[in-house]
Amino acid sequence: MNSIIGTPALSASHPRLPLLQGFVPAGFPSPAADYVQNTIDLHERLIHNPEATFFIRVSGDSMIDVGIVDGSVLIVDASRPPVSGDVVVASIDGQLTVKRFKRVADRYELHAENAQRPYPVLHPTEELQIFGVVTSHIVEHVTLTRPRR
Repeated sequence: MNSIIGTPALSASHPRLPLLQGFVPAGFPSPAADYVQNTIDLHERLIHNPEATFFIRVSGDSMIDVGIVDGSVLIVDASRPPVSGDVVVASIDGQLTVKRFKRVADRYELHAENAQRPYPVLHPTEELQIFGVVTSHIVEHVTLTRPRR
């Protein structure tokens, strides 16, 4: 991870976007609903505690099995106490990482989630600091291009 993107801007108004009724299958095509059923406020949905939320971009592939890929933007809640099984942003022995937090017996471990590449389980030898729990992440499938002039 190489950049903290910042805290969410607090605003009295958040745009509500269209939310289509139903689900879109990821398998075989199905007739789609052609009307808007509701709206969704992404700020309300993704930011649980604005004062304690920050964003950080991921580099690397150690968490691809949970959908966190190189370039993903993590939404991290620093006020949420981590429990075993959470995905967290942590500093282990001075190095920042995103991993699955687990309590094993009387110690804590950080686990990667990439079955294609065996990452070692991280055991803090000096210090483990949890910066926050990853509540969501954003994967951009299309990069924005500048409008032509």
